Amino acid sequence: MARIDDYKKALELACEDAEGLDPERIAGRMGARCERGEGGVRSVTFRFLGRPVKVTWPVIRVERPESGSQMPIQEQVLVLHYLKGAEHVGPLHRWISYQEVPDGRFYLGAFQNRAKAPLVRAFGGCPEKLATAAQKLYGATPFEQGDQGVVVEALPGVPVALVLWEGDDEFPPEGNLLFDESIIKILSAEDIAWLAGMIVYPLVGALKSGQV
Repeated sequence: MARIDDYKKALELACEDAEGLDPERIAGRMGARCERGEGGVRSVTFRFLGRPVKVTWPVIRVERPESGSQMPIQEQVLVLHYLKGAEHVGPLHRWISYQEVPDGRFYLGAFQNRAKAPLVRAFGGCPEKLATAAQKLYGATPFEQGDQGVVVEALPGVPVALVLWEGDDEFPPEGNLLFDESIIKILSAEDIAWLAGMIVYPLVGALKSGQV
């Protein structure tokens, strides 16, 4: 298991990489605006998991603009990796499973424990509530696979599909997460496993707290 020092080092390296990115170009690719401030400060705001996130240059800072607070380290790292990886990539409109992600086998256990298993455990018996929760939290749209499916725009140009199949007398409920194939050019297998968990855990929390 990674230690907090490992996360801090990963954030330090991600910030160094992000310093070389062009915020104007990033904003243009997203259809967002690059805001200019005093002292040469520039920032780009976009949506991450249904909420605004703001990245600032030249001193890299990743925060939630509504509160001004920095995000958890893992989320900061993932956002910065996304900015670097998505520079020349757009959706390919071909869905793949996590098992098809290069090097995904090394993180398959983490993916299943963080995302797939919690998704099925929480919503397998009430699949209709998945759409309600995902729409409420992420503005998700319907997905035409499985007995219940939704597409979450996790980051600009990074759709993730959550799919459930109802159980019966012979088989238990099943589920999975699918990714646009372009994600393999944007995020590493480890990042994708983290992202999957970041999508699923708030949905499970909303269900358990009675919000859906």
